Amino acid sequence: QVQLVESGGGLVQAGGSLRLSCAASGNIFKITAMGWYRQAPGKQRELVAAIPSGGSTNYSDSVKGRFTISRDNAKNIVYLQMNSLKPEDTAVYYCNAVVIISVSWRYQEVWGQGTLVTVSS
Repeated sequence: QVQLVESGGGLVQAGGSLRLSCAASGNIFKITAMGWYRQAPGKQRELVAAIPSGGSTNYSDSVKGRFTISRDNAKNIVYLQMNSLKPEDTAVYYCNAVVIISVSWRYQEVWGQGTLVTVSS
C-alpha cells in the first residue's frame, strides 16, 4: 500500500551536481526515518545518508561535505542534493523509509525502485 518513487537520476560529468527526490504515498500515518542507499555493480548496498523526522542527519564518510539530505514532512518527500560528484558515486540510488501504517498502526520499512546515477570521468 505504501510506495516510494525516486526521480532525478541521470548522467552527469565529474564535479557536477544532481538532486534526487523521493516521494512517499499510500496509507501513511507518519514517516519516521528516511534515507538514501546506493548499490554499485558488484558491490553491496550501502547507506549514503539518513534523516530522522526531527533530528540530525547522518552521512557516509565518502559523501560528507558533498551530499545533503533534507525532507519536506508536509509533502512526505526526501531529497538528496549531490554536489562535486565523482565517478565512484556511480550507482543505483534507493530511497528508504520507515513508516507507520494507518489503521493498523504498524511500522513498515519501504524501498523505492531505484534511480541510476552515472558520473563520467
